Amino acid sequence: MLLLDTGVLTYKSIKIWKEQNISKYKEDLSGLNAFHDQIMRKVLEVAIVNLKKGLPPCAFSWFITGSGGRLEQGFISDQDHGMIYVEDTEECHTYFKALGEELSDGLALVGYPYCKGYIMSSNPLWCKSLKSWKEQLLTWMESESWEAIRYLQIFYDARVLVGETLYINQLKNVVYKYQLEQPNLLKRFMANIMHLKNTIGPLGQILVERYGPYQGCIDLKYSAFVPYVNAIRILAIKEGIYETSTLSRISELVKKEKYTNLLRNCNDNFELLLKYRLSLFKVDDYFDTHYLKIAGLSKAEKKQIKQILKTGIRIHDEVIELIEKGC
Repeated sequence: MLLLDTGVLTYKSIKIWKEQNISKYKEDLSGLNAFHDQIMRKVLEVAIVNLKKGLPPCAFSWFITGSGGRLEQGFISDQDHGMIYVEDTEECHTYFKALGEELSDGLALVGYPYCKGYIMSSNPLWCKSLKSWKEQLLTWMESESWEAIRYLQIFYDARVLVGETLYINQLKNVVYKYQLEQPNLLKRFMANIMHLKNTIGPLGQILVERYGPYQGCIDLKYSAFVPYVNAIRILAIKEGIYETSTLSRISELVKKEKYTNLLRNCNDNFELLLKYRLSLFKVDDYFDTHYLKIAGLSKAEKKQIKQILKTGIRIHDEVIELIEKGC
């Protein structure tokens, strides 16, 4: 693993180093995600210095979520992160609000675009004391809104980059215990992710984009990743599994006999999917990292993609049935 110079750093120097070295991980997903982690940790260090308010006034955890939380980032990734701080005081509110804003701006300058959904530490919704986070999770779980359920799913993919993992696990435990007492929460999760993009035609053919700049491509994010990620996440919530990567969640779930058949071929197909994601290296736009051109694939690769898509759809549909039955 390459190490970023520990000398005097700026957002500009971090960005230059990132751009010079990221291509070295075009065939190494684990290394690529560790590379992103290192960059983001350094951005936080610079943000604290630039803030000119001294060291944080209390213990805190800075977490990332989304594909970063799940260790599934591609070469270009937007921001998805939040902050938990222990002491519920005005001093801490003021400090971490300012730090969250500086951090989000710093990440943007280094090459991580702002999250269009505002899932960032600069948003007070995602930068709170531990006490306020517990209250917010309960509010989201009791809410009937689509947005609240979406936020809960995003939160459950949170992985700590800096600080204690203990705090994030305490909060995930709030969600786990609540759904044990209120199993209808899992059904609301499923209702939120019920509809999938149609990817396999009636004759078994792969359905590609018919028009526009991605004509002839499939959208790996919505056609392939979403069925696996959403279904496996719901099972992780159901079973109180706090690991964040989809592969780690599958590994924990298959230890339970009741999921052995449900998750058959799931691990292998998801690993293949991650490799195809890495193959989309020559890109200059965030959204390009999701589109795979089918015409350029070999017969064997097309067969693999079709199997990946079919397995994802099957798992998604079977998890819906399982949750609806209350199993």
